[in-house]
Amino acid sequence: MEKFLIIGLGNIGAEYAHTRHNIGFDVADAFVKKHGGSWRVDRLAEVSEIKLKGRTVTVIKPTTYMNLSGRAFRYWMDATKTKVENTFTIVDDLALPIEKIRIRPSGSDAGHNGLRDIQMVLGNDVYPKLRFGIGNIFPKGRQVDFVLGKWLKEEIPVIEEKIYTCVDIIETFVLMGINEAMNKYNKLSFKK
Repeated sequence: MEKFLIIGLGNIGAEYAHTRHNIGFDVADAFVKKHGGSWRVDRLAEVSEIKLKGRTVTVIKPTTYMNLSGRAFRYWMDATKTKVENTFTIVDDLALPIEKIRIRPSGSDAGHNGLRDIQMVLGNDVYPKLRFGIGNIFPKGRQVDFVLGKWLKEEIPVIEEKIYTCVDIIETFVLMGINEAMNKYNKLSFKK
């Protein structure tokens, strides 16, 4: 049975819930909910296991805080004996506008602390990622407040649509592979 590991990046704690930086957690929650899964607290992460058409999909939300995400990534990749190319990391991306998502088989951390730690632990940047555009409309010097802030009321409809699409993207990645996911979803533009 082929194994997959989905890593939703975010920070633990109620103050971070549903912020831009925690979109990885929100996508992971939506995927697990759709497939009738439940979460348990385990080593370095909240964990859920889903069966999807003969494949085992382990979904994690690291409990290590964002800048130590690599520890949970490595532990669960090894514990589940999942190949790195069958991992899929979901992350917020300031460089992408809110109406975009981007799927890549590799790529730099682009200044993201969670990705930087995973890259450091793996020793390279060759692992699949789903980058969820959060935009970058903030005053100079206010990046941290923006990233750790809640979505604006007018952004919520597009964010909810993108979350549902990301669930479909995870399914496509697991069932048909990253190339199919990139071809099908990278050109999408969500209406604001």
